[in-house]
Amino acid sequence: MKPFPLPKQKNLRADCAWVIYQILEHGKSSRECLERVQRRHNARDNAWLQEMSLGVMRRLPILQHWLRSLLDRPLKGNKKIIEHLILLGLYQINFSRVSQHAAVGETVAAASYLGGAGLKGLVNAVLRNFEREGLSESSIDNPIIESGLPKWLYKAIDSAYDNDADAVRAATNAMAPIWLRVNRQQITFDDYCSALDKANVSYTLSEQHPDGLILSKREDITALPGFEKGHFAVQDGAAQLAAHYLQAQPNERILDCCAAPGGKTGHIAELTPNLAYLLALDADSDRLKRVEENMTRLKHVVDIEQGDASTPSLWWDNQLFDRILLDAPCSATGVIRRHPDIRWLRKSSDIANLAQLQRRILDALWGLLKPGGTMLYATCSILPQENTLQIQQFLKDTPDATLHPLRKTETAEKPGRQILPGEEQMDGFYYARLVKSKS
Repeated sequence: MKPFPLPKQKNLRADCAWVIYQILEHGKSSRECLERVQRRHNARDNAWLQEMSLGVMRRLPILQHWLRSLLDRPLKGNKKIIEHLILLGLYQINFSRVSQHAAVGETVAAASYLGGAGLKGLVNAVLRNFEREGLSESSIDNPIIESGLPKWLYKAIDSAYDNDADAVRAATNAMAPIWLRVNRQQITFDDYCSALDKANVSYTLSEQHPDGLILSKREDITALPGFEKGHFAVQDGAAQLAAHYLQAQPNERILDCCAAPGGKTGHIAELTPNLAYLLALDADSDRLKRVEENMTRLKHVVDIEQGDASTPSLWWDNQLFDRILLDAPCSATGVIRRHPDIRWLRKSSDIANLAQLQRRILDALWGLLKPGGTMLYATCSILPQENTLQIQQFLKDTPDATLHPLRKTETAEKPGRQILPGEEQMDGFYYARLVKSKS
């Protein structure tokens, strides 16, 4: 399908439909698409664009179910984007605070901005028929549609979590809170909390996260106290555990691999400022720009380098590392509640390919670790193939690798810590700590 250009004239609903279309038809990420359209709108409209487009991602199966019953035949070619506009209209009517009058009227009007002036009658008829027929009240005897997840992921969660599968799926569909991590190199934790109090920003604390706090409601991050001064970073509670689990010590050489956008790099630098060397490595040059921006704002001095983790010969200086954080490329199934488009961008076939890539990187980086050194393996996945099964097999195949448990309940048969979405308000994450034998 040919790409549909961003409409020349801005229109809130047309731009939102364009974002939905780019994600579903061309596999673009919501972040990439939203950045383009949000340049054209004010802050309030940008919040609406994000809420509506990601809301459609969360409710897509039921929206498509309704659409199929309302359209005589699918739209094709350049008209296809109008289907995505109708999905947005259905979402507004049934799942948002937008009035039905505005949801219908403004959505119909937006068709003209998408080259669909001749289809305004169709859009109006579909949305009016949805209201008239009361489709939202009719029951759907299909748990996969009701789950809001693709079939492959629904079944994968069933297979991995058995009796807890429904709870995992529910948490995956929930809204994620915003976590901050206080940069203790720039301000004390108590002083930053006082700054939030003075600004009337409500938050809660977490006993498990000495540097973290959770905002009680969504805020403009750049307007929070101390943003420009680097007093905090936005980082989920699960990701904040990485630097603590790595346990970097003064004068050590540390590699943070697949480091972008740099949240864990910054935390390592904050907890152990007197390291001998800290390298943030990533293969994506564009994402490395974000690492540079974040390190500059947080006032951390680290070495930043572009390189493929699976081929160290192209970037490694032949000096062994004391500790390596491998934040491995993964399915990101643990952060779907934060990035709901992931469920439609990932395919079942991706999992085996990702597991193979993870293993190649594990094997490649293990040779860069000093005897007695520590590797922390991390993913933001909830799938065993990328996590416990991956580390089980690595331990079996690697004689000089030993599991260094993060929790007392760990065993070689069930290594690592699997954090599920919503657990202590965190994203889904997995960690396993491995130590290389000294001889």
